[in-house]
Amino acid sequence: MEALLGFAAALLTLRLASGLGSRWRARGAPELAAWSAGLLSYSVAAAALAWGAAAGWDDRAFRVYYLFGGLLTAPLLGLGSLLLVKRGWALWVGLVYVGLAIGVAIAVPLHGEIAGSSIPEAQAHLDFFPARLVALVGNIAGTLAVVGVAIATIRRRPLGNALVLAGVATAAAGTALAGLGTVKTPIFVAIAALLLYGGFTAKPRRPANQSLPSRVLQD
Repeated sequence: MEALLGFAAALLTLRLASGLGSRWRARGAPELAAWSAGLLSYSVAAAALAWGAAAGWDDRAFRVYYLFGGLLTAPLLGLGSLLLVKRGWALWVGLVYVGLAIGVAIAVPLHGEIAGSSIPEAQAHLDFFPARLVALVGNIAGTLAVVGVAIATIRRRPLGNALVLAGVATAAAGTALAGLGTVKTPIFVAIAALLLYGGFTAKPRRPANQSLPSRVLQD
């Protein structure tokens, strides 16, 4: 069941990432590209969950899951939020971070045997430096960027930003509860992805004067 849910969550999140990618190609807004990449990473992480649940976890499945779920998703979503508020420097920082994350996920040694159908705990198989430290810094920075920008611009995008905040909260809750072994993680992945997609694509609220007919404004 966990494998089927993971596969379904991966397909759903891939479809949402593709939708954001199409919007980026149509509009050229860089934040849409970053958000699309973030949801694509989320999709690959969900696929790794399905892989581990169906065939049993091994070193390969764990590295894929840790790279895309633990190292890339939150920072890429945070990058999109910073680009939304015209922080161009964040693009170069994000590209450097992505390169570092890929290198860390490929090169760091894994300790102990990775097996079974349950999600392996990072602290049992990875040293704190550099792998877990990079993930900690990237996830904190990415989450703070998403939440901070959402709160700062919530008057302009009340519905969209409320959905983004709900998506972040859902993803965090899923991660926390998964550590207790009490929930099906892919369900939280799917719900969080839907909320984030809705938040990223919601239209800003129009200023009051723009809602009036042009004839009234001219009078």
